[in-house]
Amino acid sequence: MRSVKFLRGKGWVNWFMLFYLFTFLPSSAAAAGKYDNPDTIVVARDGTGQFRTIGEAIEVCRAFMDYHKVIYIKKGTYKEKLIVPQWLQNIELCGEDRDQTIITYDDHANVVSPETGKAMGTFRTYTLKIEANDITLKNLTIENNAARLGQAVALHTEGDRLTVVNCRLLGHQDTLYTGMPATRLYFSDCYIEGTTDFIFGPSTAWFEHCHIHCKADSYITAASTPKDQPFGYVFNGCTITCADHVAKVYLGRPWRDYGYTLFMHCQLPAQIRPEGWHHWEKQREQTARYMEYQNTGAGADTSKRVGWSRQLTRKEAQQITPAAVFGHHDQWQPSLQR
Repeated sequence: MRSVKFLRGKGWVNWFMLFYLFTFLPSSAAAAGKYDNPDTIVVARDGTGQFRTIGEAIEVCRAFMDYHKVIYIKKGTYKEKLIVPQWLQNIELCGEDRDQTIITYDDHANVVSPETGKAMGTFRTYTLKIEANDITLKNLTIENNAARLGQAVALHTEGDRLTVVNCRLLGHQDTLYTGMPATRLYFSDCYIEGTTDFIFGPSTAWFEHCHIHCKADSYITAASTPKDQPFGYVFNGCTITCADHVAKVYLGRPWRDYGYTLFMHCQLPAQIRPEGWHHWEKQREQTARYMEYQNTGAGADTSKRVGWSRQLTRKEAQQITPAAVFGHHDQWQPSLQR
């Protein structure tokens, strides 16, 4: 009775307070509890997360963490130019939806820097640059949407033991730059598109069940594998497709003398040139390491391949596994848990 009398005495203000307490607070508490795991940071453009930008979330991560931390990114378009710095590790950037969680920027190599008055060059054009080790990307679109005015990198990697799962990498020339020798990258169930040399660099990278889409008559890969590095790019069980206007595509050309690229168990379209590979007019036929094994499709005919590429034997192919490619000094194997 006293409480009723209290409410009557205070009028509509008290009724509003009761309505708020019993209607809004439980849902607010539930929303807060949904992401109260201290190892998870939530980013949302609409303000429903802890941060509105991915850069802010990266900034609060502790250096050299020995535990797994997730930056969960809700659906939205994030126009950010990002670096995951060298002093971070064990970070996972996980999108809510691969096609609707988009990180995008639009630098290209011929953008003139106002500070220097010079073009920025290829290696500063990235949308996302990963300098750190032990980083995972999941369920994201990473895009460089610059016009075709120069090289434009979407994802630039320098760290070791990187895992990229169910992501889209979108761009034109130089979409994916694997930029550091002796680093190991694993791509699973990804979509990667581009025009010229759109997968390039010196790292060891395994592409498992990826969709590689060619948007121009040009070259898919430009490996620059060092001479003493036993593996470069391995494409296993991947599907290569081409845009409707594309007629002639090379599997790759060696950016440096000992470029290593292997396509095995892949679906190759008719647009793959009969010779398969190009020497970049650098006379690298004696050193480039270009191989195929049991590919299928209209572009898989090897009868007219260049004489300096070769087909693996069954015994050789059986020895090329993720364990063999990645585990030569620390037995690292990527974790594919989604």
